[in-house]
Amino acid sequence: MRRGDKAYGDHGRQRLQRSKRGLAPMNASEGALASTAPRPGDGPGRAEAALRTALARDPVSTKPVLDLCDHLRQSGRAAEALALTAPRVAADRRADHALLVAHAESLKALGRMGEALEVYRRAAALHGRSAVAAHNLAAQLGDMSQFDEARMQARRALQGLDAPQTWAVLARALQGCNQLEEAEAAYVEVLRRAPFDPDAHRELAQLLWMRGDGMTAALATLDRAIAARSDLRLIEVRAMARKSCGDLAGAYADIAAAAHAYPADYAVQVTAAHLATTAGFPAEGVAYAEAAVAASPDSFWTRMALCEACLGVGEAARAEAIAARVHAEAPHNQSVLAHLATAWRLLGDERYHQLYDYDAFISVSRLDTPDGWSDLDTYLADLAKSLQQAHVFRAHPFSQSLVNGSQISNLTTSTEPAIAAFFQAVAGPIQRRLHALGTGADPFRSRNTFATDFDGVWSVRLGRDVGRHADHVHPKGWMSSACYVALPPGVAGSQAREGWIKFGEPGVRTQPSLAAERHLEPEPGRLVLFPSYMWHGTLPFSGAGERLTIAFDLIPA
Repeated sequence: MRRGDKAYGDHGRQRLQRSKRGLAPMNASEGALASTAPRPGDGPGRAEAALRTALARDPVSTKPVLDLCDHLRQSGRAAEALALTAPRVAADRRADHALLVAHAESLKALGRMGEALEVYRRAAALHGRSAVAAHNLAAQLGDMSQFDEARMQARRALQGLDAPQTWAVLARALQGCNQLEEAEAAYVEVLRRAPFDPDAHRELAQLLWMRGDGMTAALATLDRAIAARSDLRLIEVRAMARKSCGDLAGAYADIAAAAHAYPADYAVQVTAAHLATTAGFPAEGVAYAEAAVAASPDSFWTRMALCEACLGVGEAARAEAIAARVHAEAPHNQSVLAHLATAWRLLGDERYHQLYDYDAFISVSRLDTPDGWSDLDTYLADLAKSLQQAHVFRAHPFSQSLVNGSQISNLTTSTEPAIAAFFQAVAGPIQRRLHALGTGADPFRSRNTFATDFDGVWSVRLGRDVGRHADHVHPKGWMSSACYVALPPGVAGSQAREGWIKFGEPGVRTQPSLAAERHLEPEPGRLVLFPSYMWHGTLPFSGAGERLTIAFDLIPA
């Protein structure tokens, strides 16, 4: 699900990707992939030295290569891991399945999803009887929103692999194909095999909520699992789900009890810190965040939780120091930049205005008319009709910015003519913007390569009265967008700026509070491009009608 990513509450997402990761072969005939197990007391350097020594002693066997690759990827050095597998995969036309999996995982870690897909296709072709190969191919297809083929490959995998991860891949594919009842049944099958799997519980609850079943029904299965076993990860999932469903008080009560019971669990403390600050108790948020940092001082999530809480109590200098250190380690994370800029704004630091230069960094243009349409208005009417048909959900997804609306998570593989033509409609405006932006020393212009890739394209339909986007940023983007397809009649020329996009109001609590600094009126066919680190949201609108948009993130090619 994209976008409007929040900084917190999803800190466990990396931990919960098992249904989407490549599976190593599961029996000796497929060449089982062994994991690295350093001895107690071994640091990263000693572990790597031991793995390299093992590879030097046995450069022909696959296992030492796989062990070292696994270690390098876990250390954030996927390019080095890829350099180990690439010559072996290229030289052996019938490469070992586990070697192909390792190669594909390194490509995925580097964002080279299309190449990873081709490797998984190769593995499935070479190992046609392997259910694991079919699973991996299905999972990668699902990651790339190619849901029809993902569904087919997942069913093929299930003929020989009755694993909860494979049922989860199938469930996600079915949901992507808008087969919602079948997706629900598949998630139930996941939970029959893994009754306390937090990812499956989250996805099932979110599906039911988006379908319009309401919070009580959406969380019923999760509530029963927690009643059977008080699992911390499930409590985290329920707390964030309650927040997304509008029950912030219940969410905070849920997680606060768990945080007091398990003070050394940094993940629970991070979630508690975020919910405490959001619920209006920033001092308690600081205490939870400090406990999280004490439990895991080097974690990105614990430090950013403390940064957020410090902003909430007005400790801007402390927040700035934390954000600056994390920014040095993760210079392209847009959420870190947003928090750093917020601290600078509170401190009156001129560097804030260098990051939030609205005149230089926000652009407004019109879509081009794509081939096959006589004019832009005709195209927008067809696009609106196609999007309305594709919006099958009635409520917003969890942990996203939209409120009282629905979302289509990915439009990149749509074969519907008007939706597919959108990419031609934005190609010209994007390229013109890149050349007008130019280069510079700041975090935005310094990454301009004058060529970009899409990192997610999605559509949002906002309902009346309270339909809006909460203020947010896009942590993994570089340049973000808002493109208006259809608008309610009361938005145009609204004196109260109903439905307008706003910039600069932080999506986290600050002391003192900070207001939006720039407002832009939406208009059908208008494309707004801006840095992904800029806080942005929308004002709610009243009256009849719906606000229909497409948004995307761009990253430098």
